[in-house]
Amino acid sequence: MKPSSNDNLILLIVAVAAIAFLIGRGLRGGSGETSLSAGDSIAVEGHKNYGEYYGDSRARKYYNVEGRRVERFFFDPNTADSTQLLRLGLKPWIVRNIYKYRSRGGEFRKPEDFARVYGLTAGEYKSLAPYIRISADYRPASSLFGTSEEPRRTKDSLRYPVKLAAGERIVLNTADTTALKRVPGIGSGYARAIVNYRDRLGGYADVRQLLEINGVPEEALRYMELGTPDLRKIDVNRLSLDKLKRHPYINFYQARAIVEHRRLHGPLRSAADLKMIRDFSASDIERILPYISF
Repeated sequence: MKPSSNDNLILLIVAVAAIAFLIGRGLRGGSGETSLSAGDSIAVEGHKNYGEYYGDSRARKYYNVEGRRVERFFFDPNTADSTQLLRLGLKPWIVRNIYKYRSRGGEFRKPEDFARVYGLTAGEYKSLAPYIRISADYRPASSLFGTSEEPRRTKDSLRYPVKLAAGERIVLNTADTTALKRVPGIGSGYARAIVNYRDRLGGYADVRQLLEINGVPEEALRYMELGTPDLRKIDVNRLSLDKLKRHPYINFYQARAIVEHRRLHGPLRSAADLKMIRDFSASDIERILPYISF
């Protein structure tokens, strides 16, 4: 029996389907998977959860990153860069802590200092300690000298200035912080405060002005002499309110009153004009007078 036209149509459809199936398998390489192109990888990587996008097995196949291999070698924590520190097995955030410490002026002067790195565990430090080598440039400067008695005295004299003996004095208006630290009872903090206050005033007109600095011991005054005062004066008729109130002896309200007096009555000509300003008491005028000009 000859096949009918319907039978021929069915055979043709089956043949076309078979050919399409074979071509599809050839394009897939017979693996049942379609390899991702670079563009596909970017699309998957940008997906919120690419494990769900193509399945966990495919995510592992295309995004599996080989673990970092830890190495041991000699290093200086003062100069080692991030690549070296990561090769040692340190976590990235610990490496950032080391960089922050160094950027703020921190130094590792001996291997034990490295143990204080924030986040470093005892096990990590014990593993790294044998490989730490501190450059000689980061050792304390005192190590440049020997251990004899004379160098120790030299070092101590640098740290603790020899104090003035009874009857000795320094000139208050020209002394720097080094000279001021020789005064009994005056350390680095007070010495800086004395120099800063002198700059703000325009010079000291009286040794007892030191007592206006909080905490300065009165006993220190016996070691000071004023010298020849060369006071820096301010022109009360020219300076703005902001500049007037910068002087320690003129507050905001007094500066505003001076500016207002100039506006209403013209320039001030003497201390008598200051007495007309209610914001200034007699004692205020007495202590500001050496520092003003009309």
